[in-house]
Amino acid sequence: MAIWARIRRLKFKEILILLKLFLPNPFYIFPTYRATRETMTLCDRLFGKKHYQDNRENAFRHAYWNFLIAEKVFIKNNSVEESIIWAKKITDLHERLAPNKTLARAMDLHNNEVGRTLFSNNPEENAVEKLQDLMNSAVKINDVDLSKLDKNQLVFIE
Repeated sequence: MAIWARIRRLKFKEILILLKLFLPNPFYIFPTYRATRETMTLCDRLFGKKHYQDNRENAFRHAYWNFLIAEKVFIKNNSVEESIIWAKKITDLHERLAPNKTLARAMDLHNNEVGRTLFSNNPEENAVEKLQDLMNSAVKINDVDLSKLDKNQLVFIE
C-alpha cells in the first residue's frame, strides 16, 4: 500500500516529527490512517490516477482527506474545533515533508482548508457530493497568493 511505502521512505528526523505529533494523541493514529486509506481508495475508484496531478481531482482529494480526518477524529473527541486542528496539523505536516513546488503547495494547503471549512460548517454534510459539486466551479490558479479566494472554493493548476 502507498501509505506504508511513504512511511518507509521517511528520514529519521521525519519519523521523530511524526512521533512527536502522535505521542500526545495516540487515539488519533488509527482514525487518521483510516481517513487516509479511505480517501485514496475513493479517489482511485472515482478518478483513477488523475488525482495525482495538480488538477480538480487532486483538489477534491485534498479537501476530502481533510474532511475525513476531522470526521473520523471527531468520533474520538466529540469536538469539531479539536478535530479541525488535528486535521490541519497532519496535513500541514504532510505538505512540509512531501517536496512540492511552491504553487502546488499553495494549492494543496488551500484545498486542505476547504475540506476543514466544509467539516466545520456542517459535519453531517455528504462531503463526496458537495466536493464533486465544488470541482465543477474550481478556479484555475497561477499565483501563490490565494488569500483573496473563498475558503469554500477548490483551486487547481492543471
